[in-house]
Amino acid sequence: MEMFCSRSLLHACFGYSRFVTFFFLDLFWSPSKSPCCTIEIWVCCNRHKRIIFSIRPSLPKMSDLETPLRPKRKTAVVDFLVQFRWIVVIFVVLPISFTIYFLTYLGDVRSEMKSYKRRQKEHDENVQKVVKRLKERNPSKDGLVCTARKPWIAVGMRNVDYKRARHFEVDLSAFRNVLEIDRERMIAKVEPLVNMGQITRVTVPLNLALAVVAEFDDLTVGGLINGYGIEGSSHIYGLFSDTVVAYEIVLADGRVVRATKDNEYSDLFYAIPWSQGTLGLLVSAEIKLIPIKEYMRLTYKPVVGNLQDIAQAYSDSFAPRDGDQDNPEKVPDFVETMIYTPTEAVCMTGRYASKEEAKKKGNVINEVGWWFKPWFYQHAQKALKKGEFVEYIPTREYYHRHTRSIYWEGKLILPFADQWWFRFFLGWMMPPKISLLKATQGEAIRNYYHDMHVIQDMLVPLYKVGNALEWVHHEMEVYPIWLCPHRMYKSPIKTMIYTEPGFEHHHRQGDTHYSQMYTDVGVYYAPGPVLRGEVFDGSEAVRRMESWLIENHGFQPQYAVSELDEKNFWRMFDAGHYEYCRRKYGAVGTFMSVYYKSKKGRKTEKEVQEAEQAILETPSAEVDEPVDY
Repeated sequence: MEMFCSRSLLHACFGYSRFVTFFFLDLFWSPSKSPCCTIEIWVCCNRHKRIIFSIRPSLPKMSDLETPLRPKRKTAVVDFLVQFRWIVVIFVVLPISFTIYFLTYLGDVRSEMKSYKRRQKEHDENVQKVVKRLKERNPSKDGLVCTARKPWIAVGMRNVDYKRARHFEVDLSAFRNVLEIDRERMIAKVEPLVNMGQITRVTVPLNLALAVVAEFDDLTVGGLINGYGIEGSSHIYGLFSDTVVAYEIVLADGRVVRATKDNEYSDLFYAIPWSQGTLGLLVSAEIKLIPIKEYMRLTYKPVVGNLQDIAQAYSDSFAPRDGDQDNPEKVPDFVETMIYTPTEAVCMTGRYASKEEAKKKGNVINEVGWWFKPWFYQHAQKALKKGEFVEYIPTREYYHRHTRSIYWEGKLILPFADQWWFRFFLGWMMPPKISLLKATQGEAIRNYYHDMHVIQDMLVPLYKVGNALEWVHHEMEVYPIWLCPHRMYKSPIKTMIYTEPGFEHHHRQGDTHYSQMYTDVGVYYAPGPVLRGEVFDGSEAVRRMESWLIENHGFQPQYAVSELDEKNFWRMFDAGHYEYCRRKYGAVGTFMSVYYKSKKGRKTEKEVQEAEQAILETPSAEVDEPVDY
């Protein structure tokens, strides 16, 4: 049923022309407290020129169900340590972080002042040092090879305790230079410790950028290749590793090889992503560049509905329903969605814009990179009250929009850091370095975060995003949630992560004949039960999450804490091609396997030796090359 009134009545009642939800009234409640019918009164104008009264049935949905009831948790000493951890962060972590950031910046500037020829010469010399160091290793006496970087320096949240076992260190700390920006080939040649802040500082003034630029300044090229990297442009270009053209790798025997998808080391090229540095030592990479403009024209669109409605609105924001996924007129340059509650989200789509366009009269420019500005996720949330709006953000500032607040984790680390007075007076020291947070947290706080905190990414097919959101709501109840799409290409070789068999025949939204659209469901924050003081078993929740991912052909990035045993780890990932390359290039017995490197908990020297020996003694040591996928 619909009833209409005149435009004059509309203006008399409300006096402005914006689409507004006036109220919802649920009627005829069932004993389960789920409404059977909803009256909606919509106030519309300009486009519709009417008020709509509608009555529609409301069906029970999983997102409407109550989360499991949990008993209250007893307060322990560690709760107070976590609650007042901000004291250490303000007086210790922030000052040291700022000092390190500043010194690193000076080092980057000094590097940029060198000629490309000199940087390449230093690079070649450093590679030879690595080769020499590897050849000094005695396999019968020395441990497995690992980098000399301290365990707490890693950005990932799992304990990098494999280095507590006997190991043979190789120092890669000198590999942090941008070696070349080739504007003809549109390639950036960089060393593995170059981070995202450094590379954008070099490329953006040239109106160039990596095809995929991860949000955090501190994330390094090596970590994003060997591990996992994504950004709002990944629905076009894929994951960070998909944009790499060539790898320069030092193998276990000291050979230095260049692997591309079409040379003699093509098998190694496809095996390196997600391998966690267990096939060789990455010393440089050639990565695809794209042309960009000075600003990002960003549209903020609020979404209200259940979790399935939000998932569909998110899909519609970048995936045309007619399947025309490669049409730049229909597909934005950047996409992300943030879900703030089970019924509210903001979808953001961006397109590159010139300086002339951004500065036209009437356009709003928002320089989000200033230290005193509101945190980006809180700024975007304003769309829920303000309605859809558009603004222009300087491109480099947009790339690193989540750095200052570490998405929304900054609110837990420093509860008042989002307040105007803190941002104005101390915001210039943000963010604290994640490595320093880990180094100062101690064993008790580390275990607390493992049990009472969630930092996970769930990579799931686009058509299953709604189900994933409902699962997270029911099992973890974590908000906000970050959604970012990425293409998963159908590779000629079945790699560690791979598309669903036969996906191209289903013609689902976002898919093409050569790639399946996936989504990163980013779950970062304290779960609802923890915030309410209820019992929550973080390890068990992660275990169930990983089981759900395996059942739904999803994947979990290996930087996160995992509860998988070896059998289930290789149910989630495919071991065939990876193990083939491990044996072919002599990595077994020299580098720890990716499962053992990702395994939660401490690893003793004995465990490491036994695990590697078991691999060497496996009857299938001589394996055939995997068939093409």
